[in-house]
Amino acid sequence: MAATLLIAIGGTASASVASASIGPASGTPASHLPASAGTPAPVKPKGGTVDPRKVRWTSAKPIRNGRYLRVTWWSGVEPCTVLDRVRVKETRKQVTVTLYEGRGKDAQMCVMIAVRKSTIVKLRAPLGDRKVVDGAVR
Repeated sequence: MAATLLIAIGGTASASVASASIGPASGTPASHLPASAGTPAPVKPKGGTVDPRKVRWTSAKPIRNGRYLRVTWWSGVEPCTVLDRVRVKETRKQVTVTLYEGRGKDAQMCVMIAVRKSTIVKLRAPLGDRKVVDGAVR
């Protein structure tokens, strides 16, 4: 949205926007540079986001004797992409984990960078042999 505004203001702005989106040495647009696949950034739900929506996660691994799950997913940078809440539904056969992300109220201009995030979810009962399901896939 900001790039559109700059281009509408004048022709010289579009040239500066284009050069600002080029990666450091490769000439690749910054939005296509690979994000670090190392340790995910730990986050906690903050609530109060604008337009929260379901997001898919990539893994949910049991930790601490199966009493918790470490849920990992790809996201954007804060305050543009914020974990709003996590909904957990447990049955005898499965655990459904649904992540909700939204935009922070103070988000203005957002860069397109992928960030690997994780959060810890406490279960009412140890996971055992129950299946873990992504609630955003339904």
